[in-house]
Amino acid sequence: MNDYTKVTFAVNPCEEAATDVLAALLAEIGFESFVPEEGGMSAYAPLTLFSAEALAAVVDDFPLDGFSITYTAENIEGEDWNAEWEKNYFQPIVIDDKCVIHSTFHTDVPQARYDILIDPKMAFGTGYHQTTCHMLRAILAADMRGKSVLDMGCGTALLAILARMHGAEKVVAIDIDEFAYENAKENILLNGTPDIEVRLGGVEALRGDDCFDYVIANINRNILLADIKHYVRCMHKGSVIFLSGFYVEDIEALKAEAERWGLGYVGSAEDNRWAMMELVKD
Repeated sequence: MNDYTKVTFAVNPCEEAATDVLAALLAEIGFESFVPEEGGMSAYAPLTLFSAEALAAVVDDFPLDGFSITYTAENIEGEDWNAEWEKNYFQPIVIDDKCVIHSTFHTDVPQARYDILIDPKMAFGTGYHQTTCHMLRAILAADMRGKSVLDMGCGTALLAILARMHGAEKVVAIDIDEFAYENAKENILLNGTPDIEVRLGGVEALRGDDCFDYVIANINRNILLADIKHYVRCMHKGSVIFLSGFYVEDIEALKAEAERWGLGYVGSAEDNRWAMMELVKD
């Protein structure tokens, strides 16, 4: 059963900088979906990963001064997730008039070159978060015709689906969460891109003969720092990697680790302190 713990936070004063930092800290202890609320936000963690002690430590050790954070926790059944999104949050998203992302329950959907159906359930990746928007724009700006693409931490498989629609010939999507893995397969079929290969696991799911022109990894700072060396092993000279899921302040640490493994810095983008980096294998 894919049940979740929902934690509702009241943040006073409720400022975006504080909720962004809170979300980043929660992601490090197993929370994987976040919804803005009036006066704070809600966050969701798989019931099997939820730790009341770790949650209390995040709030007690919150690094920004001047903020008061209180919270309540409740368990919800996994099948209630679609209803939560339909009722409260998920609306069609348009990226630069080139890509529209919506769900099967939407009726008034804008037109765009790429029309992507996403039923998110409890998998991260609907296009709302700044990091996902960074990655969507990077894919749209890249020439992926005939290329091979790896989407690490694929969540809903949104990025993998767009890469395939944008011309990629071979796409592999990997996620360590079993529910995300199943949701990715469902969304791939919804979008008529069944040739995307979905694998369950982390970097151990990479194979010895894997070699990609593009690697996409929208995860978080700590996982990226630990796993960059594994991504590099499945890249050839000239392969490009897009990294996101971290703050502007993390760029230098990630840049140094990437250069250690033979990746050259191309550039970065930022939105409200959330960042994305582009690097190329030397």
